[in-house]
Amino acid sequence: MKDITINPGVGAPPGRGASQTAKAHSGRKAVIAASAGNALEWYDFTVYALFAVYIGQNFFHNADPTVQLMASFLAFGLGFVVRPLGALILGSYGDRAGRKAALTLTIMLMALGTLLIAAAPPYAAIGVGAPLLIVCGRVLQGFSAGGEVGGATAFLVEHAPEGKRGQYASWLQASMGISNLLGALVATLVTTLLTEQQVGEWGWRVPFIIGLAIAPVGLWMRRALDETPHFREEQARQALQGDRVKEPLLSVLRDYPRELLTGLCISVLWAVGPYALIIFMPIYVQKSMGFSSSQAFLAALVGNLFLIGGCVFSGTLSDRYGRRNVLRAAALLLLLASYPLMMWLKASHTQGALIVVQSLFCLMVAMYVGVAPAALSEVFPTSVRSSGMSLSYNTAVTVLGGFAPAILTWITYTTGVAFAPALYVMGACVVALVALTLLPQGRHV
Repeated sequence: MKDITINPGVGAPPGRGASQTAKAHSGRKAVIAASAGNALEWYDFTVYALFAVYIGQNFFHNADPTVQLMASFLAFGLGFVVRPLGALILGSYGDRAGRKAALTLTIMLMALGTLLIAAAPPYAAIGVGAPLLIVCGRVLQGFSAGGEVGGATAFLVEHAPEGKRGQYASWLQASMGISNLLGALVATLVTTLLTEQQVGEWGWRVPFIIGLAIAPVGLWMRRALDETPHFREEQARQALQGDRVKEPLLSVLRDYPRELLTGLCISVLWAVGPYALIIFMPIYVQKSMGFSSSQAFLAALVGNLFLIGGCVFSGTLSDRYGRRNVLRAAALLLLLASYPLMMWLKASHTQGALIVVQSLFCLMVAMYVGVAPAALSEVFPTSVRSSGMSLSYNTAVTVLGGFAPAILTWITYTTGVAFAPALYVMGACVVALVALTLLPQGRHV
């Protein structure tokens, strides 16, 4: 595949400089648009996790608050059950119809799911229909997110100039950090400006309404994007040679089983790290360590600044030192530091300690997830890249990531095991370190 460059060479022929400038502009536009749209989608995911306690109180009828919370997280996890289906359908659609078409469809589905959650009447008003609406909203969000990672990563990697694929792809996870930051900011404002009763009755809906208000902006940006040069070249090649891949999903399952297995194992820590140490942590420190909601959300707000910067930094490092080396270092850090940090937080129990620990968790997770998209994209060729990435990542997320909050809540309150999130991540680190030995060195780029 021909590499795309954005730097005009010395002595370039007339008109080449303008062409390269246009490519540079197209690349920057791709990063901004894809990252903004991805952030808007994951914002809706984030605020559900942050307000899971209030959703449980409103939609899942039970006198035990712990059971309410577990039911709320189970609904959160159900959205992940359909992620592989979304990965199969939307990933294949992206390989056939183009990256831009798939990205536009995913944000429309996410907005519809968010609308259902924001407008759903509580259990007291319509009974069992209330939790069913929440589940339907989560299913739509999960289906949409199933195709997001593969499509967005393929879009960024295929727009990237030579030597900057890691940096470009890192914005996928950085944009998730932006969504976490936005969600934490909104959560902090809502819980600070409103009373606990107001938040419980109606204030929890405000973040979802905000998500609806900004969704059209992302949709507009997605529609304004250009298709990737690599996809256009691949389509032209297939048309010229008469070997068009009509069923990318079947092709990736039949022709790339080892790549799928490698991608799945690499994705385990990519899936587990953010959900256990970033999304679930604000709930965990409230329920298990006695921190207030405002303290937990403030720490999440600060920590996600490190997540954003760490993703771009690690992606840039991977362009220079290799994906495998950076991923291995990040996995080792998480394996060795997660449990001691939680022990220190439990012993200190101060707002400052919580901010430090949450920031370190975000930074360490960023060092892995900032590189993982580019590494996974290089496992698969252009013709099946969206399908292969979507299937690998979403299988890992469905099995180990989406239900992580529910699993960790159950472990914490029924077994009494201390620091369950840290142990969960440590297990994922072992799987990742083994899988990294099989990671190809950028074969399909």
